[in-house]
Amino acid sequence: MNGAGAPARDPGLQPERTRLAWRRTALTVTVVAMLTVRLALAGGRAGAALAVLAVLGWGVTVTLCWRRATGSGVPGTGGRTLALVSLCAIGFALIGILLVLRGV
Repeated sequence: MNGAGAPARDPGLQPERTRLAWRRTALTVTVVAMLTVRLALAGGRAGAALAVLAVLGWGVTVTLCWRRATGSGVPGTGGRTLALVSLCAIGFALIGILLVLRGV
């Protein structure tokens, strides 16, 4: 019990589920990035630029997810990890839209 008379918090399996969710996110982003690069490289110079953007987005996302999944501390994002990962996902969606519009 803590000082207020309430029982101490038992996190149970929640931390493990959270780590597994971050690992799944990293795996999903890896697959999406590989497919994006594969499609983008068929599109010439513009496709190569999109592939570079996809790899950069992948690097940022996997770095953030890995730090959270391994429990090696909160990255220096000031608690904005989810927002940054979401922005990278939006970036992948935009790259996908550009690839579709280019007809790749």
